[in-house]
Amino acid sequence: MQTVLLVVHLMLALSLIGTIMLQRSEGGGLGIGGGGGGGFMTGRGTANALTRLTALLAAGFFITSIGLTLLARYDHQARSLTDTIGKPAVTAPVSGTAPAAPAPVTAPAAATPAPAKEPLPKLDSILPADPAKKP
Repeated sequence: MQTVLLVVHLMLALSLIGTIMLQRSEGGGLGIGGGGGGGFMTGRGTANALTRLTALLAAGFFITSIGLTLLARYDHQARSLTDTIGKPAVTAPVSGTAPAAPAPVTAPAAATPAPAKEPLPKLDSILPADPAKKP
């Protein structure tokens, strides 16, 4: 339901933008009417039709806006990302008993020493002798 209403809302918004852009403004704008005097619709007839169409589209836009607001308010599954930031996640099922306290971490009684590492070999023993150098 919410998706259908959202699609209708977006179509109304685009239609409203288009209708407003077609209207003739005081400076001419992108208006389409007002050419010759003997056409199907005169400049005044076009202006009246576009004004009424704009009013109907605006009313539909407001109604779908209110509908989307009400659906979002009563839809408990949809949550904002900002609502979940900083809140601990609930992982344990809710029951009447409190969870047991975790056991304290203690150090081992007798720590064994780490085995001694072998010394690294010298670079002279790894790299081949430079033939350009003479002793």
